Amino acid sequence: MSLQIKKDFNNEDNQWLVGLEGEVDIYTAGELKEFFMKIIEEKKENIKIDAEKLEYIDSTGLGILIGVLKRLKKEDKNIIIANIKPNVKKLLNITGLDKIFIIEG
Repeated sequence: MSLQIKKDFNNEDNQWLVGLEGEVDIYTAGELKEFFMKIIEEKKENIKIDAEKLEYIDSTGLGILIGVLKRLKKEDKNIIIANIKPNVKKLLNITGLDKIFIIEG
């Protein structure tokens, strides 16, 4: 399965809105990393990820999210993850990453 990434910038909330659809794994992680580097170069603001259509994420993908969060934290910004499927939520809970990302829903 491939990865689809949609983005928008919400001027009201001053944050990036990112929709992930498909799977983040070793094959699609490079694309995701490149995408995040481009948007935080453009504007270092909070990133809200809509994970409603994210079917799967592996350790490579989680590593990218952690790297992006480290860059954002220098500017006192966060990553918010919303609409998480139970399998992805379980992975975040097991790894303890539910405590470093802001989880909605």
